[in-house]
Amino acid sequence: MYNQQLIAERTQMIRASITRLKELAALTKEDFVGDPDNYAIAEHHLRRALQALLDLGRHIVVKNNFGNPTSYREVLDMLAQHSVLDPVFARKVRGMAGYRNRLVHDYAEVTNEEMIDILENELDDLTQLLNQLLVFTVNR
Repeated sequence: MYNQQLIAERTQMIRASITRLKELAALTKEDFVGDPDNYAIAEHHLRRALQALLDLGRHIVVKNNFGNPTSYREVLDMLAQHSVLDPVFARKVRGMAGYRNRLVHDYAEVTNEEMIDILENELDDLTQLLNQLLVFTVNR
């Protein structure tokens, strides 16, 4: 039913990106801002993790015939409607879909401060989202 190779590859990619993001989160604000490569690395890994998470979510939606989402927000909504994601958590992370689009289309507007806030406050949500997706695929 599921493409196990896709799941394994995306999972590895997400975990590697989260690891790198956590390393950057451990830097002081001054050290993070002091090296412009840190922002570029954080942006890359955040965008990559978000894209891979949303790809996994879409794969689950399609393979389970939950619907035909036309946006990444719809992917998250459908996952919540079908109990793949905890509904409260799904509402919390719904903005991830929009943030992925912001990183891709409005990248010039994302600031160091915004990236630092994400590194300090949002990385656990990426891990929790991955875990909820994986639990569903294993139990199906």
